[in-house]
Amino acid sequence: MPTDHTRHPDASWDDRVAAFWAGADDAHPEAAWAALEPLLVERPEGDAAAAFERASLHDMLGEEHAAIPHYRAALATGLDPERQGYATVQLASTLRNVGRFDEAVALLEPLTDDERLGPAARAFLALTLHDLGRRSDALRLVLTDHAPAVPLYGRALVEYAALLPRDEPV
Repeated sequence: MPTDHTRHPDASWDDRVAAFWAGADDAHPEAAWAALEPLLVERPEGDAAAAFERASLHDMLGEEHAAIPHYRAALATGLDPERQGYATVQLASTLRNVGRFDEAVALLEPLTDDERLGPAARAFLALTLHDLGRRSDALRLVLTDHAPAVPLYGRALVEYAALLPRDEPV
């Protein structure tokens, strides 16, 4: 169950939000909202960071449809670069979860080469491609990503991945 992070008035808002997430528990939604809401109301109306954190909690609690408009508002309002990337990946994952695969692909593909977010974007892209029935494309992506972690056989994995048939877009 989340703990009361508002007892630390000297901690920055971001630190208190991070502390919230460290203790967030999806088994106790009411307690999670009770812990996060006081932090959110500290922010000005329409604040992008607050919208992102609200979306993230909806998402964690399995409330994907409720999360989507908050992610979109956060992205439209302007987030700091770190949250911008997280919000994009999380929105794409959420869109995938509700069956909006093409939207998820459109958000993830531009992030695949990003140094920080690329691995997550490629993993969620592989899941989405699989959902779209593009199983060879999904497997190719996973094998190519995983190859560096397999020193003795990495080159073979990349070569086998390249031999997989190309999927036709659905």
